[in-house]
Amino acid sequence: MATIRQDDLIDSVTDALQFISYYHPVDFIKAVHEAYEREESQAAKDAMAQILINSRMCAQGHRPICQDTGIVTVFVKIGMDVQWDTEMSVSDMINEGVRRAYTHPDNVLRASILDDPAGARKNTGDNTPAVIHYEMVPGDTVDVQVAAKGGGSENKSKMVMLNPSDSIVDWVVKTVPTMGAGWCPPGMLGLGIGGTAEKAAVMAKEALMDPVDIHELRERGPSSRIEELRLEIMDAVNKLGIGAQGLGGLTTILDVKIKDYPTHAASLPICMIPNCAATRHAHFVLDGSGPALQKPPSLDDWPEITWEVGDNVRKVNLDNVTRTEVESWQPGETLLLSGKMLTGRDAAHKKIQQLFESGEGLPKDVDLKDRFIYYVGPVDPVGDEVVGPAGPTTSTRMDKFTDMILDKTGLLGMIGKAERGPAGIEAIKKHRAVYLMAVGGAAYLVSKAIVGSRVVAFPELGMEAIYEFEVEDMPVTVAVDVNGAAVHQTGPAEWAKRIEEQVLEIT
Repeated sequence: MATIRQDDLIDSVTDALQFISYYHPVDFIKAVHEAYEREESQAAKDAMAQILINSRMCAQGHRPICQDTGIVTVFVKIGMDVQWDTEMSVSDMINEGVRRAYTHPDNVLRASILDDPAGARKNTGDNTPAVIHYEMVPGDTVDVQVAAKGGGSENKSKMVMLNPSDSIVDWVVKTVPTMGAGWCPPGMLGLGIGGTAEKAAVMAKEALMDPVDIHELRERGPSSRIEELRLEIMDAVNKLGIGAQGLGGLTTILDVKIKDYPTHAASLPICMIPNCAATRHAHFVLDGSGPALQKPPSLDDWPEITWEVGDNVRKVNLDNVTRTEVESWQPGETLLLSGKMLTGRDAAHKKIQQLFESGEGLPKDVDLKDRFIYYVGPVDPVGDEVVGPAGPTTSTRMDKFTDMILDKTGLLGMIGKAERGPAGIEAIKKHRAVYLMAVGGAAYLVSKAIVGSRVVAFPELGMEAIYEFEVEDMPVTVAVDVNGAAVHQTGPAEWAKRIEEQVLEIT
């Protein structure tokens, strides 16, 4: 009979969360590298190169893969013969492990969890509490799976109650394009099938804990309907041509993971949850012998990837860029940005709107006329860093504010992640502004282009405060030009057509 001590669980959770903040699972790195080698779309290949380079940098520097260090989800299987030596509940021990991990002085992780979600939405400051799922099982060990799920991918979760005769594959193929690229493909899809609505959602999340093994499955052949579904969905989704970061390409998903459960004769609950390019999960087992700490992988498991901007790259000085210059930028063109920009995401945009509505106007240090704003909530710096990992957040969340902020401030351009929605594109076209895309999942790499940082407004918002960044050669792609032409529409359409033509030629 094993006795699990309080500090053993706390220390194991802390170690696992620190570990997954900077180490991708090796199976995921290999899958991205294989997709990179096969990719024919240059834009998608460049995006995956940045993801792989960022991953290696984070493994070496022990800094977060993504600025969004996630909401912690834990699956705990407690053996019924386990004894505990603790003064805390299991949930309190897990949350203490989360607290220590996210406030670790050598690798501070971003606190993203807000209490009172329908009201004040106040940051808890240490990323607690975790979302914890328990199961009592035979045995005398405690089996723990820990994940840190980013908001951009979690927000793209989809659920439906299908009729029993409906096609699961058809629903997935119809639904994935509605998710846009804010979940940072390439990644995995987790599906929960059956049970009840809430059971399907939990299964979809738990399925994402499994390793990437779709190629092994394809080689040996499916042995069940679930394995057949995995292959069918994988092929059907990749034929959509969405590609890395939604830019169009051959690989949108790297694997499909499915868990199922018996369900009512009248029901077919389905939940689909994507895992992004910052896939983060770890597993450990406590048996009473002490903490279970993660074993670092070898850096030899990471491919040596280099990424060079093309000869036709355009260098832009943000301190003197003009509207005439911006009007010459073409969709899909690569820019290297230098100079000063402001930052702002959901909470800052909401405060700006309230200030205009009250007649108060912007704070004195927030002059947006003919400037660029970067949608980001950075990680706090450590050591001699100017700023911690600072990748873009999902831009569609700002669409509802775009017309207002362009009209009221004279803002020239925005930088963010993934596509813009119809309202955002229409506002960009109306005001002859521009939207630039940085690669999601390359936050540490992006932060190396930031050479200066200071908070200029709303410090009470923490990571959602308005910063002024000074950057040198920050790489971005023109995603929506002044005429409203959007690469996230044209790219996937082009590659879906190419893939269809290739399939027809083969058959």
